[in-house]
Amino acid sequence: MDQVLNTVARRLQMVSTSDHASVVSMNLFVALLCACIVLGHLLEENRWMNESITALVIGLCTGVVILLISGGKSSHLLVFSEDLFFIYLLPPIIFNAGFQVKKKQFFRNFITIMLFGAVGTLISCTIISLGVIQFFKQMDIGTLDIGDYLAIGAIFAATDSVCTLQVLNQDETPLLYSLVFGEGVVNDATSVVLFNAIQSFDLTHINTRTAFHFIGNFFYLFFTSTMLGVFTGLLSAYVIKKLYIGRYNVVDIYAFDFVSLCSWLNQTRLMATSRSEFVYIAMVTIRHSTDREVALMMLMAYLSYMLAELFYLSGILTVFFCGIVMSHYTWHNVTESSRVTTKHSFATLSFVAEIFIFLYVGMDALDIEKWKFVSDSPGTSVAVSSVLIGLIMAGRAAFVFPLSFLTNLAKKNPTEKIGFKQQVVIWWSGLMRGAVSMALAYNQFTRSGHTQLRANAIMITSTITVVLVSTVVFGMLTKPLIRFLLPQPKHTNSVLSDPSSPKSIVVPLLGGQQDSYTDAVGNAFIRPGSIRALLTTPTHTVHYYWRKFDDHFMRPVFGGRGFVPYVPGSPTERSVHERQ
Repeated sequence: MDQVLNTVARRLQMVSTSDHASVVSMNLFVALLCACIVLGHLLEENRWMNESITALVIGLCTGVVILLISGGKSSHLLVFSEDLFFIYLLPPIIFNAGFQVKKKQFFRNFITIMLFGAVGTLISCTIISLGVIQFFKQMDIGTLDIGDYLAIGAIFAATDSVCTLQVLNQDETPLLYSLVFGEGVVNDATSVVLFNAIQSFDLTHINTRTAFHFIGNFFYLFFTSTMLGVFTGLLSAYVIKKLYIGRYNVVDIYAFDFVSLCSWLNQTRLMATSRSEFVYIAMVTIRHSTDREVALMMLMAYLSYMLAELFYLSGILTVFFCGIVMSHYTWHNVTESSRVTTKHSFATLSFVAEIFIFLYVGMDALDIEKWKFVSDSPGTSVAVSSVLIGLIMAGRAAFVFPLSFLTNLAKKNPTEKIGFKQQVVIWWSGLMRGAVSMALAYNQFTRSGHTQLRANAIMITSTITVVLVSTVVFGMLTKPLIRFLLPQPKHTNSVLSDPSSPKSIVVPLLGGQQDSYTDAVGNAFIRPGSIRALLTTPTHTVHYYWRKFDDHFMRPVFGGRGFVPYVPGSPTERSVHERQ
């Protein structure tokens, strides 16, 4: 009996020690996150550094310190987990990207973005896969099959949209930001869909039927993921709009002439409708809950991602388009305090997740377990990393310049064409690789974060090297390159004048904003009435008919801009009284 009690006591002590170690690790990691934020703020104006690079450097330094303290046994506080990345860290980043996007710029360049993000990713994946098949067979790295080679192409075709968005400025370079940002999100989604398709198919016997099935499955995932995001966003807009309508309780109805109305408006919260010479006033009370509105928006956004994962779709595409739809409809259906809260809440969650990812990647780069397999042949690891970086650069150049040329042929307006200098910036800024490549590499070449095969260990260490080199070197040189090639920012007016994005709100939030496309562009836009107009100005024509459809069918059902919730005493209410 005493022996059993002693055994239980020892186990409880071990559990207590393990829990304490976890608490210590979390404390240190949170402290490092705070340090990254402070240093990132201090280095904000630095022409070379950004918060991603700062977090990487701090992670590397922390890894060195932990490595010295542990006697060379470990270099990180937390074990890398694909579930942690794909389920908890990536969704807020991608959703915020869609939620804050300048929709006019994004959809104005939608065809170019889809060409770069989808077709370009396929081209890059093909070139990288063919390159590694050609080069790796000549190197002594171990055994890799055709599925591994194709997976490598998908892994390194994924650009790092997180780091790229921190390097470019949305107001200074709106066209570049729109193209690189949009391509980055579509590229990540395409890479993940490709990677999942490669893993789900038997590639040992490739034939024409398998190839068509693969392509069909790819487009099916792409379309259904997008539609699921749109559906979830519209559902959230409809639910919140109906909840808002249900908050009105009519207390009493009064009839006023115009003189009496002016004095009444300054004293009472009311709703008015004009009939003949009198104005009928409905005095109402409102039940308002910012907490419920914010919670519902956050949960619906996260639900879209989890539904995509549940049905084996692309969560990245789903949550991105859910963010766009929610910013267009749902965000305008909530009260003013909820808009400010959701805007900053989503941005904060995305910001912390980005810093968390880069901090961990920096620490994980020095993991001894992975490097001990390549310690006997460091030249091989360096050669593999160099080949991968070269193939990444070649693969990106193979689609950026040709697709830009084809896109320019279809554009009539010279200001909308992508110049050669802009193409160089797009090519360069998309060379960075980040956490998506890391997570896919861990999925392919490790089991629960560990590996015992030399070839797999080489691929993991090479992925880490590529991520570090591309993020630090290419990331640091992107700002100077933009300032050298494009010293004068262009098209800033088109971005700054877009009031429909949550990122551009001011107080009062909806004061002076146009509610229709014709109001926004005035008489400068000619109403399209023929196929010729569609062919000559396709973007404006499609946008015109979309606005008509949106105003007449979508907004009456799902709300949006023009459906303005009021809260007594709010800036919106005061601005309305001032205009009256």
